[in-house]
Amino acid sequence: MNDPNGFSYYAGKYHLFYQYHPYDTCWGPMHWGHAVSSDLLRWEYLPAALAPDTACDSDGCFSGGALEAENGQHMLIYTGVSRQAQENGEVRDIQTQCVAFGDGIDYRKYHKNPVVDIKDLPADSSRFDFRDPKLWKGCDGQYYFVAANNRADESGGRILLFSSLDGLDW
Repeated sequence: MNDPNGFSYYAGKYHLFYQYHPYDTCWGPMHWGHAVSSDLLRWEYLPAALAPDTACDSDGCFSGGALEAENGQHMLIYTGVSRQAQENGEVRDIQTQCVAFGDGIDYRKYHKNPVVDIKDLPADSSRFDFRDPKLWKGCDGQYYFVAANNRADESGGRILLFSSLDGLDW
């Protein structure tokens, strides 16, 4: 287990998610483990909130964030990873941003995931280095997230800002 994610307060409990591979002690397709606490001292481990089981996250559900959505559900945003062969024969991890909603125990992935992919990025962006969304709701009522991205020519990284009225269309 590694990389804590989505630390949030929802439905009267603190929620902490983390990347882990539940089937081996070696690195493998990342899931989102899930723990809850009422006091930040004693933690109860719950079943995995996310597992890599769709085309856009078939090789892992990586870093992300969480908050209470306008509809009262717990909203998760995470980096979906799928390995794909490139034109040059190299196999690379394609990274997109995906969302899921739940009740604090059970989570469902949005059926139109990914919500942000290469078509939504600046023209000079890398689809291999687009990860780690951090989510919040602004005073204006909109949802926002920032994510790390590298330029396609690998000349340098940057942080991209996205906004949405509903958390689905960015």
